[in-house]
Amino acid sequence: MTIRYLTAGESHGPALVAIAEGFPAGLTIDFDEVNRDLRRRQKGYGRGGRQKIEKDEAEFLAGLRGGETLGAPIALVVWNKDHESWKDLVSPYARGGRPFTQVRPGHADLAGALKYARTDARDVLERASARSTAATVALGSLAKQLLAHFGVRVSSRLVAIGPRLRHVEEPPTDAEREAIEASDLHVDDEAVAAEWRALIDAEKARGGSIGGAFDVHATGLPIGLGSHVHPDRRLSARLAGALCGVQAIRAAEIGDGTQVARSGPEFHDPIEYDAARGFHRPSNRAGGLEGGMTDGMPLRVRAYMKPIPTMLTPLPTVDLATREATQARYERSDVCAVPAAAIVGEAVVAWELANAFLEKFGGDAIVDVEKAVLAYAARIR
Repeated sequence: MTIRYLTAGESHGPALVAIAEGFPAGLTIDFDEVNRDLRRRQKGYGRGGRQKIEKDEAEFLAGLRGGETLGAPIALVVWNKDHESWKDLVSPYARGGRPFTQVRPGHADLAGALKYARTDARDVLERASARSTAATVALGSLAKQLLAHFGVRVSSRLVAIGPRLRHVEEPPTDAEREAIEASDLHVDDEAVAAEWRALIDAEKARGGSIGGAFDVHATGLPIGLGSHVHPDRRLSARLAGALCGVQAIRAAEIGDGTQVARSGPEFHDPIEYDAARGFHRPSNRAGGLEGGMTDGMPLRVRAYMKPIPTMLTPLPTVDLATREATQARYERSDVCAVPAAAIVGEAVVAWELANAFLEKFGGDAIVDVEKAVLAYAARIR
């Protein structure tokens, strides 16, 4: 069994919609938890005015009864409150409006307009917008709840605003998670957060933007999710692809992946065994993945987010209609959205992990999955 989803919707359209298929029947869904994740996505120092307008909540339309999955496709919608101010321009029935032709460097505007033969880049940028990640986060919350049913916990934290990285190998403790969730920069160190706020303020003052990086951790994963037998089944490739599929993410890293220039004895993790813990490692430089499969250690992946390319100080560009030099058109935007991207990162990582989990243990009902998990655990012990 596998899970899959489709989303639809534009940034200022009426709503974002999603359909997810493959969840086993009998899983209890906490709707408040889904909406909590949506609120987490809207937080963060450096966010723009849109977050003051939207109060994101997921409305479930199908696939559940009494808060429990039925094994049928799950349908949900997240309404765009800001659509009311844009409906004459971007509703499915709208006509006219000044075309958006001052295409922005760093966005999908130019390539998308040329690819789809559109003379108005708004036909591209509305769907390309990171607003669509609200639906992604709602879906990811479902995946996190499936994983949590089996003792898997997914979390995230920022490790950089700007170029200087913090190296924190271990997953957050409960106390650190509490501090991370209370922080407007999704980090457990207030001194670091203060430094980052100063960087964001400096960029805002000069009309720029700033990127950064975040880690996603998952604990409680069994050995053997994913596979080594084909490239597209390697969980490492699937996780990297999922992260790089998020708007503005330009690179992904597994464990200490960018430090492979070290010698073998310094990089690889020895294997140990004892009756209480089973197979384990004294270190986790591999980030919980070997040969495209989970190795029983905590998962650690990192994503790098570029600075948002919509800026008050515009970059030079070419007008799509006239082919003449001009300045990029400004649309309301964030100065920094890395804290929000970390929540989206949690969602896409959780989705891939849940998919791999059901590939290995899946059944039509949650009780069937539970039995398969127990049988596998007994065998590998």
